[in-house]
Amino acid sequence: TLGHDSQGNLIKLTQDEVIRPETTIESLSALRPVFDPVNGTVTAGSSSALSDGASAMLIMSEEKANQLGLSIRARIKSMAIAGCDPSIMGFGPVPASQKALQRAGLTMKDIDIIELNEAFAAQSLPCVKELGLLDMMDEKVNLNGGAIALGHPLGCSGTRISTTLINLMEQQGAQFGLATMCIGLGQGIATVFERV
Repeated sequence: TLGHDSQGNLIKLTQDEVIRPETTIESLSALRPVFDPVNGTVTAGSSSALSDGASAMLIMSEEKANQLGLSIRARIKSMAIAGCDPSIMGFGPVPASQKALQRAGLTMKDIDIIELNEAFAAQSLPCVKELGLLDMMDEKVNLNGGAIALGHPLGCSGTRISTTLINLMEQQGAQFGLATMCIGLGQGIATVFERV
């Protein structure tokens, strides 16, 4: 990773490391499957790139934010962590989202915008389908692109998708948003946000 030159000065990054303009349908179709060489569909072209990135989010009680005179952008309405059979890689966002929605007293129809971290296309599409979002992906899901388009900087995905979600909620005047992602070994996490 780049950061500083030999004199200690910051190096300016001028090119997105995930976008590859030379990519074609032909070059994508020639990529070899990663996990199952015979029947697999997961390739480097249908996977999120491990990329550099950072994100931060300040979370505190409403009382403390008011004491400090800070603007409250959103409130966490509910959170949930759930698991499923680890052999169904990446499906954890489904039970986690269902649980978080139940805790919030909401249904998916109440949710205006969804940020779903996409480790792989073959992982995120079944989640979107099972959550009943397939027909409204363009209107509700990953409106600025997901991890396949933007990259997947490990360790900051949760705050990255949550911050993106809150920004989109403000831009579109949305009341409720859902941030959800898979975690290794069949787990998933989901947070329902309410814009203030």
